[in-house]
Amino acid sequence: MSQETMSLFSPQLAARLDALVEKYPRRRSALVPMLLYAQDEVGYLSDAVVAEVAARIGITELEVRNVATYYSMLRFKPAGKYNVQVCTNISCMLRGGYEILERFQQELGIGPKGVTADGLFSLEEVECIGACCWAPAIQVNYDFHDELKPELVPGIVDSYRGKAQAEGGSSHA
Repeated sequence: MSQETMSLFSPQLAARLDALVEKYPRRRSALVPMLLYAQDEVGYLSDAVVAEVAARIGITELEVRNVATYYSMLRFKPAGKYNVQVCTNISCMLRGGYEILERFQQELGIGPKGVTADGLFSLEEVECIGACCWAPAIQVNYDFHDELKPELVPGIVDSYRGKAQAEGGSSHA
């Protein structure tokens, strides 16, 4: 993208994305990191985000979507400020992953792929978060919580509610 082209990203993120495409021998190799950074700033991969990332790399929007749909950590709908990912892959499943998921559903009053009415939490079931040795495990944004038991879930939810109050808001962006 040229310097005079308006970006939907902050100047800092736009500069970071420009640097990423120059870092790799093939511009397309920057796609997943670019999508992750864009999602962190915007909250999800909107049509506008997909279009701008495609333009920055020089590929089609369809190519961006084809890659993005493969990764469970990339989403096309807004998530809550705190996105709770509950692993239910084999290690977590055998050690209570589904019970953890059920308890989060009860505590938050939403199902998988749901967002609380206040926009504070979203919940999703994921295949693996790479914490098999410490199963069952969850990830809230970039924070890991492992060796969980259902009775620990209310405390986790309360801690993030407290964090949101301390920051002075509940919406994502």
